[in-house]
This record gives sequence, C-alpha cells and structure tokens, in this order.
Amino acid sequence: MSALTNNLLSEVERDAVVDMRHAMHREPQLSNREWKTQKRIVDTLAAFGLTEAKTFHKTGVYIDIRGSAPGANRSIALRGDIDALPIQEAREDLPYRSRVPGVMHSCGHDMHGSIALGTALAFHRMRESFSGRVRVFFQPAEEAEPLGGRTIVEEKLLDGFDAAVGFHVRTDIPAGWYGARAGAVTKSADQFSLEIGGTMAHGAKPHLGVDAIAIAGAFINEVQKVVSREMPVEDGAIVTIGTIRGGEAMNIICPSVIMTGTIRTSSPERRKLLVQRVREIAEGIAAMHRGTAEFSSRAGEPPVVNDSSMVALFQQIVVQSDGEDKYVEGSLSSGSDDFGFYSSCLPSIYFWFGSKEPGNESGVHTPTFGVSDNILIPTTELAIRYCWALLHP
Repeated sequence: MSALTNNLLSEVERDAVVDMRHAMHREPQLSNREWKTQKRIVDTLAAFGLTEAKTFHKTGVYIDIRGSAPGANRSIALRGDIDALPIQEAREDLPYRSRVPGVMHSCGHDMHGSIALGTALAFHRMRESFSGRVRVFFQPAEEAEPLGGRTIVEEKLLDGFDAAVGFHVRTDIPAGWYGARAGAVTKSADQFSLEIGGTMAHGAKPHLGVDAIAIAGAFINEVQKVVSREMPVEDGAIVTIGTIRGGEAMNIICPSVIMTGTIRTSSPERRKLLVQRVREIAEGIAAMHRGTAEFSSRAGEPPVVNDSSMVALFQQIVVQSDGEDKYVEGSLSSGSDDFGFYSSCLPSIYFWFGSKEPGNESGVHTPTFGVSDNILIPTTELAIRYCWALLHP
C-alpha cells in the first residue's frame, strides 16, 4: 500500500474547499431547508467526476468512494453537517459574510461541510491507491428537528460500516490545535412537555380551587433534586425548564400551566431513567397538590461516545503530522450533537479542531462567531490522513 504524501489536496481541490466554505457562509440555510446548499454540493462533486451522489432526509447528500487497491476492504463513514442558525451575523470584517438576513453559520457547519467535500475529492482522486470504501455524508438538520442524524439510522445508511468519523470546531482550543477524548464527549438531549392541571377559583378564595402555578413552582424546585441527589456527578445530568406559560388574570387562581424543557446526560445507561424520574416527580407533585400532570417526552440526540482505540489512533496521527504540542484531550461538552446517532451504531470518533485566536474568540451560536480560512485546509488534510489510517490498520 502506497504511503500518503504531505500534500493531500491538489491546488484545484484546495480552491474548491475554500470556495465551498465561502459560498455556504454567504448563503446560509436553516435546518431542513438546505436546498441550495445541497445543489451546490452535488454540482461541485460532479465537476470533479463524482456523479453518483445520493440524497437523504430531503436536503442531505452522501457519496461513496470505493478504492480499488488490495487490502483490508474496510468501510468508513465521515459526517460533515451543513445547516445554519437563525442568528443575524455581526462580522462586517468578513468579505464572505452572510447575505441572508437573520441567518448565519454560527456553529462552523460551513467549515464542516467543506472539510467533508475535501475528503471526498481527495479519496476520489486516490481511489486506485486505497482499499475499501469511504462514504461522505453532507448531513442536514443537526440543529433542529427533524434531525438528519436520526434519518441516517432509520434508513440504515451505516449498515455494513466499520467506523464513523465526525468533527466540530471548538472555540476554547487554540487555532491549529486538535482534541479528542475517549468515552462520552457530549450529552443526550431529550425534550419534554408538561401540562399541569388545576381548578379555577377567585384569587381571594384559593381554597375553592387548585393552583396550577403553585404546583408548577413546587415541580421546578423538586425536579432539580433528581440531578443533585439521584444521578452520579460524572453523568453531568441537566434538567432545564425552558418555557412556562399559565395564568388568566392577576386575581384568578390559575387552572393550567404548560412547561417545556430539556433533559440531558452523558450516560446512555441512565438516560431513560432520568426521563422517567422527571415524569414521576411531575405526577407525584401534581397529585400531592390535588392537581393533574400530563407529561410527554421525545428522544433527541444520544450522547456522542468516542471509541478509545480510535481516539488513540487520532492522537498518534496528530502528533506525527503536527507535533505533540498540538494535541489536547479537551473537556466534555455540555451540549449535544446528532452525531450521537452515528456513535450509537458504530465505533466512532468526534474530534475537535481549535479556532481560538485574536479576532476569532467568540463562542458558537453568537453573532460574532468566526473561524479563519487558515484552519480549513490543514483540518481537511488531517481528516483525510486519519480516514486513510482507519482504512489500512
């Protein structure tokens, strides 16, 4: 098997990767609406001879590149997400800043999708030199339901694969550094809705009614004890009440309160238990106060869990290509990512590439978030080098 050279992308491929990043950033599209982005990706792949791209989840794209060299014949999946966020960009310094009012790539998905493009182009050009198959996903709807990652699993698009690779920009890691850690690296994100029922009465005669607001207040206080008293600290469990609505007037005992929120944990084993306990506390508090509780939940993203051997290989690749000082383990994220659907099916890695530097210090999901173009090609070539190593153990 031939070894990789240092220059993994040709000049024309590098230009295509940067052009894709700028085009996606100028014309960002929200989750499940990535029609122009999908067409741009398909057209760019076709221009390089990759004409057999397939669609999924309506606005998603994936492409298979098969190597013809002898070898282990492994199959590797790589994911780059492509959706943007409903945020007005405040980066007037960028010549490729968003031209869509109220929408921007504030989570680095323009970088992610472009890295995926470069990986596909490089492996297509090197198809006579590697063994196995690389499937590159340009995945829509990571930010909002219905999630593209769920569709990947439901349509069995990972069946027969040996491993999956995902990545994300990280604003607390310096630009040019890379990170990964074994085990859980994000939390699950399940949604819940709770309707508390009471009985209306005059505000001066509360004993004649059942106060739904009082029940809601008791629930808000008690539900946090699930986290502090029932879940191991290392699970990083979080219960968030995100919205609350109720009340008719200042002098009426409230008959109904509706709350929505999220339930997060890094523990796949205790994920269902945590949702169950939130339900039980809602129903118990309501019953204790003579009211009712209607609880419903929807499973969101599973936690992303990294395979330890894949992390060890990634560290080895980073040290070999960039130096030992450019690798950092990185801390567990309190956020979520639907790459968790991939890691629930296959041995996976979700690595981070740093972006923090003067002028690019804002966090993700903010109007001033940004990532330098200088990070794009080195990270793409690292992804290519890593996938090559996975194909040829």
